[in-house]
Amino acid sequence: MVLNLVWVAFILIGFAVALVKLAQGDVTIFTKILTGLFDTAKVGFDISLGLVGIMSLWLGIMKIGERAGMIALFARAIDPLFRRIFPDIPRAHPAGGSIVMNFSANMLGLDNAATPLGLKAMRELQEINPDKEVASNPMIMFLVLNTAGVTLIPTSVIAIRQSMAASQGLTGFNAADIFLPTLIATFVSFVAGLAVVARVQRIRLLQAPIVAFVGGFGALMGGLYLWLRTLPPAEMAQTIGLLGSLIIFGVIVLFVAVGAARRINVYEAFVDGAKDGFQVAVTIIPYLIAILVAISVFRTTGGMDYVVGAIGALVFALGLNTDFVPALPVGLMKPLSGSGARGLMVDVMTTYGVDSFQGKLAAIIQGSTETTFYVLAVYFGSVNIRRTRYALACGLFADLVSVVVAIFVAYAFFH
Repeated sequence: MVLNLVWVAFILIGFAVALVKLAQGDVTIFTKILTGLFDTAKVGFDISLGLVGIMSLWLGIMKIGERAGMIALFARAIDPLFRRIFPDIPRAHPAGGSIVMNFSANMLGLDNAATPLGLKAMRELQEINPDKEVASNPMIMFLVLNTAGVTLIPTSVIAIRQSMAASQGLTGFNAADIFLPTLIATFVSFVAGLAVVARVQRIRLLQAPIVAFVGGFGALMGGLYLWLRTLPPAEMAQTIGLLGSLIIFGVIVLFVAVGAARRINVYEAFVDGAKDGFQVAVTIIPYLIAILVAISVFRTTGGMDYVVGAIGALVFALGLNTDFVPALPVGLMKPLSGSGARGLMVDVMTTYGVDSFQGKLAAIIQGSTETTFYVLAVYFGSVNIRRTRYALACGLFADLVSVVVAIFVAYAFFH
């Protein structure tokens, strides 16, 4: 219901803005809208089609892990925590292991690995969902924590900054200086998402496993920062890439080795799991295209520009510092489109400089927020959920918290 209202609003508001621009003499506005619609529909299809190979790979690997008993082992290991956060998931259910794997991939910034694992988790949650068209409590908690998920390493953002610094002639530039601010923003967003969903679902968070996880993760963040900050930017990026690749490939080797040791046919298990990859990717196509074309209308007509302008005027009227306003389009676009937000981030860095306050803030926002509408469309669409209940509101709340915290930490570190 909520996604329906948002979808209609994007289309109608975009149409109204287009009429205003036509009245002002922009006779090409509707041509731009149609071009954007067609291009976006193709992009949505290409994204879904591109998922086939990745989905087949990871669903095959997860099937090996499932038959080898590793997924059940993961689920038992995190059972004390997940019994509190996901009380409606049966103990040692495979969904628990898939959720852990998804969170781990997201933490390392490995989006290609995280998406198929998340889709597998949603399918397993759908198996225990009493109403197949309505999002269950565990689905909503998983999705919100996924959209607000902690990103330990904003690998792609660091790489883009390093490349742009070279093109702008900057020497001795530390592209990883946004690491700690981004980590703080995304961690606070994660805790905020957990807290708001827990409140709605009446989950008590002051329990030993949850407190231990939050405290332990905070300690891990501090230790990781102390270790990585001593490395030069190039060596840091290389270390981060090695760490992520080693962990993911290590999981693959572990599943295959344990499966072989337990005398299961790992090749057959992989093929059985991979067969589902195409079906899942095809199921996503209509949901993904639907949300992307609505976003395209809103973006192409300039609706986003009006929103940012209004915010800037309000901030100025309140007598507050407006230096952060140029980076706001990234925060407003990120829940709608990851590629769109990435383009806006590059635009801010080009206009103000990659080492400017605005450029750093745009990078922090890009690295600490998630494409909430995309995740909702893809994850819920993959299991044909039609009523998302309060998932969107909670996801957007976590995004808002992330943007606000990003602004504060950017001022604290760089202003």
